[in-house]
Order: sequence, then structure tokens, then C-alpha cells
Amino acid sequence: MADILYLYDGQVYANITNTCNCNCVFCIRRQHAGIGEAASLWHSFAPSSKEVIEEMARFDFSRQNTLVYCGYGEPTCALDVLLDSAKYIKSNHNISIRVNTNGLGNVYNKFNILPQLAEVVDSLSISLNAPDAATYEAVSLPVYDGAFDSVLEFIKESKLWIPDITLSIVDVLPKEQQEACKEVASSLSLPLRIRKYS
Repeated sequence: MADILYLYDGQVYANITNTCNCNCVFCIRRQHAGIGEAASLWHSFAPSSKEVIEEMARFDFSRQNTLVYCGYGEPTCALDVLLDSAKYIKSNHNISIRVNTNGLGNVYNKFNILPQLAEVVDSLSISLNAPDAATYEAVSLPVYDGAFDSVLEFIKESKLWIPDITLSIVDVLPKEQQEACKEVASSLSLPLRIRKYS
């Protein structure tokens, strides 16, 4: 089995699924089997809530202040595993939980997942990826029509439920599109993080 928990830049990450509803052109999983201290993040089968929790029970969280749900898949595509394991963490450790998401969890799960996330998640990093629908389609390659609008709806709804939200893009975008993304983030009154392409 692939690594479920792994360290990267001093933070601990939870890799709970390889399922994703986008195929972003800049995704690191296109280039490497693993990152950080993970030899491989490719699961041979989808880990269950029990398996993820068992791995968490073995892990030393004493030096960690945040657990980040981010691996080689979209965490909200394994919503039950995310919620079950996050509840375990909250019951056993005094650390915050962040989910790095593409913002398509409501579309994938076919209901508003944010009330459930709000019970265990302290912050979201939502991949904006582009300033407009056409560019989003080109760089994110989503499996849904109208995905960009769905992401914007998710971002707006998230503000009602999650106290700490950051939007992100990758610096593969031309400078003028990066500036346009800053304007989108500003219009939503949210910070924008520009991630460096590895």
C-alpha cells in the first residue's frame, strides 16, 4: 500500500484517495511517484476509514500543529474517510485540520458537504487555478461541464461554514492571468496563494 501519512516540508499530510475529478496539467502526480518522505502515494486499493485511522493511531503527532488532507487525489472524493479520520484526530489530538481541495466536492458528492466539513475542518485551501472558465478548463481538465462556476459557488458557500479559507493558483499561468486571479480573490474577499510549479 502507498503511504497514507507522509511528511513534507515539516508538515504531516493525509493521502486518503487517488480518485480525482480533475487532471490538472501541473499536478505533481504526473511527474513523481511520491513527494516529501513518501516513497509512493499511489494506492493499490482505496484505504478504508479503519485503515486510515489505524495509521493515524501509530503516527506521532506530538510535534505537529496541523494535519493537511492532500495527496494524490481529491480528499472530498473520499468524504466518509475524510470525516471519520478527521473526527478521530479531533478526539485524540489538539491540532488543526486543513483540507486542500479543488472545490468540486459538492458536485462529486451531489450535496452540500460543507456543514459536515465544518464539524472537523479548521481551514480550506481551495484551488482557484484560473481567472475564468475557459482557462480553468484548459489547465484543470475537469470531468464536469461548468466546473469553474461550481468552484466559485463552493468558495462562496465555504465562507459561511469554514473560518479560514485561502485560494490558490500555480505560477504556470501567465502574469496577466495571475493578476486576474488576484482580482477574483479580492472580489471574494479572500487571500490568494501563488504556488511555485515543481
